[in-house]
Amino acid sequence: MDILEQNQTNEQQTNTQSQTTPPAVPPSTWLITAILTTIFCCMPFGLAGVVYAARVEPYFLAGKYTEAEMASRNAKKWTLIGIAIAVVWWILYVAFFASMFATYYNHMD
Repeated sequence: MDILEQNQTNEQQTNTQSQTTPPAVPPSTWLITAILTTIFCCMPFGLAGVVYAARVEPYFLAGKYTEAEMASRNAKKWTLIGIAIAVVWWILYVAFFASMFATYYNHMD
């Protein structure tokens, strides 16, 4: 039981130390990219990115550095997923119409 209590105490001290020493640079918010993703790419995933991006700066300023980093990672994840879905959608869209035009012109001969 003493070893378990000592490990928990060590983890608490490590968490306290990581929370009190501010990183040199705040994490990226991804806010602009998330907003552009919402407008031009995929609204649901872009909105998730915006929500997480809006949390980064308040967490950082409140001294919650781990939460700010996690919010930044989540904002990046959802923003990039939205961009990837939009890219795949446009590739499929162009491929569909290219195949339709190819089929149309092949039947004209």
